[in-house]
Amino acid sequence: QVQLMESGGGLVQAGGSLRLSCADSGGIFSFNAMGWYRQAPGKQRELVALATREGSTNYANFAKGRFTISRDDDWNMVFLQMNNLKPEDTAVYYCAAFTVVAGTQTDYWGQGTQVTVSS
Repeated sequence: QVQLMESGGGLVQAGGSLRLSCADSGGIFSFNAMGWYRQAPGKQRELVALATREGSTNYANFAKGRFTISRDDDWNMVFLQMNNLKPEDTAVYYCAAFTVVAGTQTDYWGQGTQVTVSS
């Protein structure tokens, strides 16, 4: 059973860095894609970055040049290195993983980890 667990969130000053980690404790699936989303208070959940099993990545505009996503497929883990953090990056960050089997996509989500950036 897939169970995504995030870690690495916390409080950081503007300009600082955090590294988020996400691991699948089930370790059964090889995910087609793994990534990070975030949701700030009063806003919709939005994509931060996504990495496919084939090695391609996709970043939201606000993440380009500051955030880097990486995967460790041996351990079914995904990471998000966040540099030069800004107060507007404050949000709950969710790990996500996706499988596609016989044309059917299944989404998995972690519980989320809070990132707070102080000015």
